Amino acid sequence: MLFAAAVVLSAGLSAPLAAPDETIRLTPVAKGASRKIGGYVPQRAAFGAEKPAGLKKEPAGLEAPSYGTMAVAGGTLFILDEPEGKPAKLYIDANHNGDLTDDPAVEWKGKENTVRDKKTTQYSGSAMVDIGEKDKPFLVSVSMYRFDRNDPARAAQKSTLFFYNDYAYEGDVTIGGKAYKALLNDRNTSGDFRGTAGGAVNLQLDVNENGKFDGQGESFDVSKPFNIGGTTYELADVARDGSAFRLVKSSKTVAEVAPPPNHNVGKTITRFEANDTSGKPVKFPDDYQGKIVLIDFWATWCGPCMAEMPNVVKAYEKYHGRGFEILGVSLDNEKSIAGMPKVMADSKMTWRQVADGKGWKAEVGQKYGINSIPATYLVDGSTGKILGANLRGEELDKALEKALDNRSH
Repeated sequence: MLFAAAVVLSAGLSAPLAAPDETIRLTPVAKGASRKIGGYVPQRAAFGAEKPAGLKKEPAGLEAPSYGTMAVAGGTLFILDEPEGKPAKLYIDANHNGDLTDDPAVEWKGKENTVRDKKTTQYSGSAMVDIGEKDKPFLVSVSMYRFDRNDPARAAQKSTLFFYNDYAYEGDVTIGGKAYKALLNDRNTSGDFRGTAGGAVNLQLDVNENGKFDGQGESFDVSKPFNIGGTTYELADVARDGSAFRLVKSSKTVAEVAPPPNHNVGKTITRFEANDTSGKPVKFPDDYQGKIVLIDFWATWCGPCMAEMPNVVKAYEKYHGRGFEILGVSLDNEKSIAGMPKVMADSKMTWRQVADGKGWKAEVGQKYGINSIPATYLVDGSTGKILGANLRGEELDKALEKALDNRSH
């Protein structure tokens, strides 16, 4: 599954600034945080016919129930009722008392899809679950989904409920006299922000100030030291519910990891030199003076990339004669790279490609901080200015029409 790892941050955060060694209190986001986080890490919970030991009371009228426990807040019971030919229902023990009859109703809806000419129904939804202390409840949104139990392509997940956090804390954190937009993310949905209960918790900081939370150099495990601006810090006294923590200088020293470049629209694209698949050198964007060029990070194994490729090809055929070029950067690995020529020929991808066979470790991809694909940047070859990013379908067509009319010469 591919998903983007960076999104635009919210504006107008009201949390107070805090200097190192002072207690930091960020603003809780009980629901809607996955959009701010920029993706999610799905966790798995198996279910079956056996009832959990902590189950005390279940809803009446269940027809085909299965039982399981999500590893949230020390264990959250659930019942999935899936009668044949009828809508499924999901029940969550949100208050952890073993009684699944006194909890808020769970949003649980099915969506029909057609896969290989076979109709399937994937269910998804969310529930508010208490991850707070006994005398201090904190209800947060946990998102869930499950694949069609009759989908042969998903046979291994037939008895699996997937879940992920839709909650976090956000605000500003001052480090070395500089304020950074911040997000405290319980990425493994453990319900424990200390990062010590089998869950990974990250402090995300917008170090490069591009309005996004990138993974590289901007996401730090709260249980480990990290380096910002040449100084190593640690988090201390992290509250289990994430409501407070301190940032202190560490006695340890770790290397600083540079975040990806700021590639927002209007900024200048990062220059690089490489060899294309024919062995010829490429200087980007210098080789595209007077052109409008789309740099496209993709891979033959990437379903969303190949699904979008017909639109890219259509745009190339329509605008190439007016000065539109494409430079592909493949994230194919040493095994899949052999299939590139056939895929390109079948898809009518006739433009230049850079491919070093290193997959996600591809040198240009690393230089650009690429951690999800497809990823594209529309660039004025003469100035290096970024005109658009991740444009799809009609959006790409409209951007090209405008860019070619206004391009620098």
